[in-house]
Amino acid sequence: MDRRGENSPTHTTNVDEESSGKVFTHRDRRFDCKLTSVCPHPSGLNLYPETHTMQTQPQPIALNVGADVAKDEIVVACAEQSFAVHAIANRRATLLTALKSLPAGSRIGMEATGSHHELLATLAHKVGLQVYVLNPKDTRHYAKAVGQRGKTDRVDAQLIARYIAHEHAKLYPWIAPSPQQHQLGRLLRRRGKLSKIQAALTQSLKGLTGFSSDLKALRARIDLTIARIDAKIRTIIEASAPRQEAYSRLQSIPSVGPVVGSGLLIHLERLPFRSADAFTAFTGLDPRPEDSGEHRGRRRLSKRGPSELRRLLYIAAMSARRTPAWKPIYEHHRAKGLATTAALVILARRIARTAWSVYTYKTKFDPQRLTTGLT
Repeated sequence: MDRRGENSPTHTTNVDEESSGKVFTHRDRRFDCKLTSVCPHPSGLNLYPETHTMQTQPQPIALNVGADVAKDEIVVACAEQSFAVHAIANRRATLLTALKSLPAGSRIGMEATGSHHELLATLAHKVGLQVYVLNPKDTRHYAKAVGQRGKTDRVDAQLIARYIAHEHAKLYPWIAPSPQQHQLGRLLRRRGKLSKIQAALTQSLKGLTGFSSDLKALRARIDLTIARIDAKIRTIIEASAPRQEAYSRLQSIPSVGPVVGSGLLIHLERLPFRSADAFTAFTGLDPRPEDSGEHRGRRRLSKRGPSELRRLLYIAAMSARRTPAWKPIYEHHRAKGLATTAALVILARRIARTAWSVYTYKTKFDPQRLTTGLT
C-alpha cells in the first residue's frame, strides 16, 4: 500500500531472487533526485558571496518487520509494505544478506520459539536493528483483539509487523546475551527438562510391582547427566571472578543453593532491572488484579516470565519455610488464613526481591530485614 503525500516517500516492491533465498530490498524514489544548486537569497550575497545551498539527501525511513520463525525457514512481512511477504531460509548467510538490506533503525519482531529464533535475533542485533522477542501469548491475544480470522505463517508475520509498528514504544528491546550467558541459559533449561522427566517417570511407575530396578536405573542415568550439567555450570561461573562473587552472595540467602543461585544469576546479570518490583514482574510471580467497579476479583499470578526460574523460586520457597530466617514470614501469612500454596508464592516472591537487592547492591543477606513490619 503506497502512501503518497507532499513529504511522504513512495515505496515500490522490489524483491531480488538469489541462490540463497529472497532478501528485503527497500527502494525509495527520493534517492532518484540529483543534488541541485539553489540561488541564495539576495540578503545573504554580501555576507556569503560564494555560498550555495543544496538539497540534502533524504534518509531511508525505518521499517517495522515481522518474522514468523520455523526451524528451516522464516516468513517475513513489512508493516509499511516496502517488500512482499515471502519466506527465506533460516540460515546465517541468507539472514545476514536480508537483514543488511533493511534501512538503519528498522525494527524486527519475532515470537520466542525455544531456540529457532535465536539466530535471527542475534544477527539482527549484530547489524544494529531493534529486536523484539515477543511472548506468543501476547501475539495470540493481539490477533483476537484485531479480529484476525485465520492463522497461517504469512498472516502471523503480518500480524507481528503490525504489532511492532503500533506497540514498539511500550515494548522492551531484546538484549543479546554474551556467549557465557547464552550457554548458562541453555544448560539451565536442559537441567530443568531432565528434572521434570525424572519426576514424571517416578510418578508414572509409582505403585507398579516389578519395575523398581528399571526405575532405579533410569533415575541413576538422569542423575548422572544432571551432575554433568551442574559441573559445566560451575566451570562457566568460576571462570569469571565478578560472576563468582555475585554467585556467592546470592547463595548467602537461605534456601538459595547452587541451582537456584545460577538461575537467579543468569537473569540478574543479563537484564538491567531498575527495581525489585521490576524483577518480581519479570519472574511472573506478581499478582494480577481482576477488579471492575466495586467488584474485587481473585488475584492470580501473571506467569509472564521464564517458567524455569519461577519453578526454581517456588522450590526454594518450599525449602525456605523450614529455615529460621524465612519460617516467621511463612507462619505469619498462614496465620492470616492463606493457603499453603499462596504462602509459598509470597515466600518465593520475597526470595526474588531479596536476590535482586543482594545482587544490585553487592551485599550479603541480612536476616534482620526480613521480619521488619511483621505483626
